[in-house]
Formats: sequence, C-alpha cells, structure tokens
Amino acid sequence: MAIIEVVKYDGPPGVFAWKYPNQELGTWTQLIVNESQEAILFKGGQALDSFTAGRHTLSTANIPVLSNLVNLPFGGKSPFTAEVWFINKMNAMNVKWGTSSPLQLQDPKYKIIVSVRSFGQFGVKIADPRKFLLKVVGTLPQFDQDKLLTYFRGILMANINELVSSYLVHKKISILEINAYVAEISKHIQERLAPTFMDTGIELNNFYIDSINIPDDDPATARLKEALAKKAEMDIIGYTYQQERSFNSLEEAAGNPGGNIGTGMMNAGMGLGMGIGFAGPAAEMVNQMTRGIGFDAGVHSGNGTKSCSKCGNVNTAGSSFCSSCGQNLSTPPTDAASSKLSCYKCGHELSPGSKFCPQCGEKQIIKCSGCGHELKPGQKFCAECGTKAG
Repeated sequence: MAIIEVVKYDGPPGVFAWKYPNQELGTWTQLIVNESQEAILFKGGQALDSFTAGRHTLSTANIPVLSNLVNLPFGGKSPFTAEVWFINKMNAMNVKWGTSSPLQLQDPKYKIIVSVRSFGQFGVKIADPRKFLLKVVGTLPQFDQDKLLTYFRGILMANINELVSSYLVHKKISILEINAYVAEISKHIQERLAPTFMDTGIELNNFYIDSINIPDDDPATARLKEALAKKAEMDIIGYTYQQERSFNSLEEAAGNPGGNIGTGMMNAGMGLGMGIGFAGPAAEMVNQMTRGIGFDAGVHSGNGTKSCSKCGNVNTAGSSFCSSCGQNLSTPPTDAASSKLSCYKCGHELSPGSKFCPQCGEKQIIKCSGCGHELKPGQKFCAECGTKAG
C-alpha cells in the first residue's frame, strides 16, 4: 500500500472546507498549507492538531497525540490512517441570498396586499475552524457557499421577513418607499444574525440588501403605481381627482347632441364648484358654459333647480328671484319695446303712468313694471316684488 508523501489543497475560493480524499498517511508525510488556509488532522473522529501556513512534516514531534493513538517505531516511516481537512480562512464577500418565494404583506399606507421579495449578499469568514468542522461540516467531504446558504436559509429568511414587515408596519411607510431604508434594515439583520453564525465558528460581516421590490406582474402593484403616477400628474397640473371627474362630465355633456344637455352640464358644474373649493371662478365658468343651452328664465331642470337667464346663476326650485342678481325668475326680462303700455280695450298707446285711455277713456289696470302684478290705486310699491310703481 502506497504511503502519501505530500498533502496539499489548491481549490477554488468558494470552498470553505475540503477533506483530503486519501487517509493513508505516513509519519514523514509533507503537509503544505497555503496562506489563508488552516489544516486540521483528525483521527478516529478526534481533532488532533491544527497547522497554519507553511510546510509541515507529520511526525511525532508535530503531532504528539498521534503517538498515543498509533504505535510508531522510532525513526520509521510507519503508515497510519487519518483525515486531513483544509479550511479556507479568506473573507468571502460574494455569498448571495434571495427570497425563494414572495412574501405577502399589506401595504400600511395604501391598504393593499402586495407580494414582496428581496435579495442581496453578505460576507463570511471562518473564525474558528475546529468549531466550524464539528458543528457545521460534519462528515461532508466538502463545504462550499451553496451548502452554507442551505444551512442558514431558514435563519436568514425568518429574520429578513420579520424585519421588512416590522419596518413597513411600525414606520408606516409604503412598500414603494422601503428601498430608502435598506441600509438600516441590513445593519439590523447583521446584528441579529452575527451571534448565530459565530456559534458555528463563522464570522458574519458586510450584510447587504441590494433591493426590496415587487414582481412586475403583480396586478395590485401595477394599479397602485398607475394611481400614484396619476396623482403626481394632477399635483403638477394643480387639480384633484374630483375636479378631473367634473371636467370629464362637462366634456361628455357638451359632446352629447341629444338628451338633457343642460341638466348634465349643470350637475357637473355644481360638482365642479363644490370640488374645486373656489365658488366664484367655478360658478362663473359653469354659468358661461351653460348659458343659452336650455336654461331660459323660469325653466326648471330635472333635479329641481332654476337657472337665471340674466346672470346664469343656478337657484333652487322654489326661488322667485335670482339670489345673485335679483332677476325675476317667473317672467322673462322686459326690453324697451315690451315696456310700452297700451289700452287693454282699444289698444291705443299710453304714456307711462296713465290711469285712463285718452282714446276711449277706459280706466286702465296698473301693473307692476317688475313682475306684472296688478297694483291697487294709490299703491306706491309692489307688494309682490317691492318694485316702485311707475
């Protein structure tokens, strides 16, 4: 049986622990340990000694415990069986992690259920090779980054999910804003996980969360982003969602050639006036748009209101006079031609204030020039509208 003369390992940096495949050694075997490595000799499941960087000869002088386990003749090259483990003590900075499935959370700001996922990386360093071999590696022939992630995945995911959820809930922030807190969350996760890693002989450092995001195909998030984009557009232009709906209603009513156009536009105008919060400019705009399209004096709309033909103001159904300009809503305004008086019997034109017809002598009925109400002889003001008798 051959006796191994030289034992060494020049593997990739992503391997944290590697066991030399042949256990047949001799007392003069040369053990070569590279920089950033440490070699540990095992016999019968017991760690005998460790060797740092350099060339070492496996002799009773270097491994005194071995002489008690194996009967070695003085000065001979007696063979014996033992395991040689090489531990990589370099600081591995590129150990990548990620959530295997999205986490379902309720956005505390917008009250919708969103799917959250995260990913990042961290660094590890084997600080205690003996503890690492005994507690983590065991009987595995090799231990690399994939096995490290598999071993610690449960601890990683539990703490990441808990801290991300707590930041959303306790800080009252939206999932769309949480990336501003990734540095703070990363620090808390590292502080919480470091003692657990150290218990296995591993030093955890430089834990980073690269991103906390939502899948692009998540429908709830798509609607939320669309709504926020619309809100930002409205904020830039300077009006609200209610005002936009009112403007849309006005456009639909104006573009509708049939139906009760006046009613639709008036309803939209009233909503616009209340939603905008500046009654004067809104009412004037609506009055200009609705004037002349079905709002003649005395015309009632479908929802029980009256529009003044003089100023366009919208009044309640029971109003006799316009609350804005005082116009009589029961009769149309009189012009210069209609203000001329004539005898009701013969039709002869009368002068203003005439009590008898100069043509036929018939006594004339005096009516109010404002509302047309019949006045009694000697009455100076109209009892209906208060207009001074002419």
